[in-house]
Amino acid sequence: MVLMLTAASAPGDRISGLSLGADDYLGKPFHFAELVLRIRALARRKPDARPRTLRVAGIHLDPVQRHATRDGHPLALTVKEFAVLQALLEASPGFLSTETLLEKVWDENANPFTNTVTVTVSRLRRKLGDPPVIETMPGVGYRIVDPSLTGGSPANDSTISS
Repeated sequence: MVLMLTAASAPGDRISGLSLGADDYLGKPFHFAELVLRIRALARRKPDARPRTLRVAGIHLDPVQRHATRDGHPLALTVKEFAVLQALLEASPGFLSTETLLEKVWDENANPFTNTVTVTVSRLRRKLGDPPVIETMPGVGYRIVDPSLTGGSPANDSTISS
């Protein structure tokens, strides 16, 4: 929630602030008691703090419960596989490069020349099953696609067995 507290208190400024997404707008000078009451009013309207469940291509991922399913079947994922899947679902329908996945899922000490992302994506593909939902675009990265919307399976690189 956003409460704009500003010296710009002309009616046009208030309209602009609220149009930009502020939940409330209070111009200076103000009375402290009014500020406290406005904050309490915003707190009463507090949205549900529960994060949304990510859902794409029959995959349901709950980041709070750390639970993922595909077509209703639970997925037994490692911590890294879960994190890669979450990153791909959050980026969907966009692509994430190998470098971006290294930054999001592994720490800053990860070797940028490692094939750990490729291996993890390969394992994740196997666990997600058919029809395949992870597409690889060479030189671009990975993304989740819904085969029912594309009319076929996504383009994949060669899988690495481990």
